[in-house]
Amino acid sequence: MNLLENKVAIVTGAGRGVGRKVAEMFANEGAKVVISDLDEKPAFECANEIKENGGKALAVIGDVTTNDFAQRIIHETIQTFGQLDILVNNAGYTWDGFVHKMSDEQFQAMLDIHLFAPFRLIREAAPYFREAGKKDVENGTYNYRKIVNVSSVAGVMGNVGQANYASAKAGLIGLTKTIAREWAPYQVNCNAVAFGMIDTRLTQPKEKGESINGISIGIPEKVRTMFEHSIPQKRAGTVEEAAQSIFYLASPLSNYVNGQVLNVNGGWYT
Repeated sequence: MNLLENKVAIVTGAGRGVGRKVAEMFANEGAKVVISDLDEKPAFECANEIKENGGKALAVIGDVTTNDFAQRIIHETIQTFGQLDILVNNAGYTWDGFVHKMSDEQFQAMLDIHLFAPFRLIREAAPYFREAGKKDVENGTYNYRKIVNVSSVAGVMGNVGQANYASAKAGLIGLTKTIAREWAPYQVNCNAVAFGMIDTRLTQPKEKGESINGISIGIPEKVRTMFEHSIPQKRAGTVEEAAQSIFYLASPLSNYVNGQVLNVNGGWYT
């Protein structure tokens, strides 16, 4: 059963981690997938893997925070596949620090990638979501389109050392609920997932020395262990589990779910 047959989806940050797993799930369910990532190699690897397995995919490389990115990726999607049905705003990273030590640049960077970039993409996609949906309603047809924004438990309840990230993710929830109210009459579902600790590059032990844009990412191993012990299920979530929640909100299974925040955290915050 291909739940996403004849659908076209954009997934940002799809070269690795949760985004990649989402792209693979979408392709396996029949969708044509646009793989967006900052890094060329993993993006093309993901797209090629989907094609080798009989699916259709397009890789679009670029920084989601640049002024022309939203226009470019929407244009390439429409030029290649002729439509757009699903948008997953997943790209992002963390740049932690305590409020009293945080620079304007550090705070703004999180707003740019976690809030401003999704806003631009949604706005640019309006003709293929709101306007297309309006025509469907006028014609008496049902064709639900989906927007899924990736937020965080930090955006729901705050988090020490993440004033910038938490503020951006909280703002994304406000954007999600507003889009849902504005576009629901046109058969557009806009929802968010709020992840707790998911086992990705962003939550790997900081001692591994990984970085994004020259910024060190990860969690100190002792802190990571403490977090895991505080989760009722006593472990981080897998990328598969995280991707499944996004898939649900992007599929016909959620056609009457709108403006919601699905907390995916192993019971950490209820």
